[in-house]
Amino acid sequence: MDNKAQVENFSSAVAKIKQEIKKDLVGQEDIVDNVLIAIIAGGNVLLEGVPGVGKTRMVRSLGKVLELPFSRIQFTPDLMPSDVTGTNVIEKDANGKMNTVFQKGPIFANLVLADEINRATPKTQSAMLEVMQEHRVTVANKTYTIAEPFFVLATQNPIEQDGTYPLPEAQMDRFMFKLLVGFPSVKELADIVNMTQITMEETATAVVDGKTILEMRELAKTVPVASDVLYYAMRLVARTHPELADSGETAAKYVKYGCSPRAGQALITAAKVRALICGRYNVSYDDIDVLAYPVLRHRMKVNYTAINERLNVDDVITKIIAENKKEKGSGKLDGDNATVAINEVAAETPAEVTGANDTAVPAEEEPKKKKKFGKK
Repeated sequence: MDNKAQVENFSSAVAKIKQEIKKDLVGQEDIVDNVLIAIIAGGNVLLEGVPGVGKTRMVRSLGKVLELPFSRIQFTPDLMPSDVTGTNVIEKDANGKMNTVFQKGPIFANLVLADEINRATPKTQSAMLEVMQEHRVTVANKTYTIAEPFFVLATQNPIEQDGTYPLPEAQMDRFMFKLLVGFPSVKELADIVNMTQITMEETATAVVDGKTILEMRELAKTVPVASDVLYYAMRLVARTHPELADSGETAAKYVKYGCSPRAGQALITAAKVRALICGRYNVSYDDIDVLAYPVLRHRMKVNYTAINERLNVDDVITKIIAENKKEKGSGKLDGDNATVAINEVAAETPAEVTGANDTAVPAEEEPKKKKKFGKK
């Protein structure tokens, strides 16, 4: 199957998934789109929104549509790490011998909803660090691997302050996206009421399975990224660091500390998936700009000047994007103004799909880029 046919099949499968989810969820199209991008890309998502806007219902519906096991963990102040990961228990076999057996916790599922994750203590929150990043759990010096695909969707309430423990930066950085779930409109409220009057159960049917998701993920990895687009994305991340001499006026004025290299990885990985969903076999500047908000907003902190001028994180990101667009297409490296090395796109890539002047540079083949990121 050629690349053009693969792109069409990919885009068609995602369209079918979204069509099924619409049977159970009203509105929130952007949220659904970004959640699907994260699932296919292999990332995790943090949802911030008031209670009752359909976060749990969306994950249950996704479990049905993707035909994947779903589990829900309600985080509370008295929750222990073993309640999440599981623990060793002693069981007696048929011969009366006592054996130690590992009892798996709710984290051993393909889709995990970590509800109100900021209500748990830091000790319990830390139980999620290894599994979110490495997709494995270590208990009593033994490591257990989580079945793929694995996806954590965590929620937190922005207006609840009492009895909450804000997530540390190290854990926030393990989320590919942070999505802001808004309150539905009056019409959407009416549609929600009418839908739930018929049934409270999800009615979506399976469209793809876990194996298909993994195949889609592998296809996304092959999407080429032109050198100028790669530079544009990495420069955008570097512009969030005020300690860099050439980061720009916005970071120097409004940013307290910038994003980690994971932001650059997330930008490129998610942009490849978004390109396929849009029916393209190449990453565009627009993919980078659109995904900058969910990728960067939880990885950078604004300073008092931004707060004093009533600018939130998204406002600052908008200013950084505007600055970054001035160097669109320059392809320069920082410091020596050298051009980014260009790798040829694979011969089988159709010119009409990738664009005549687009060439590919895999994100992992840019050895000098890491020195751009200073310490926070």
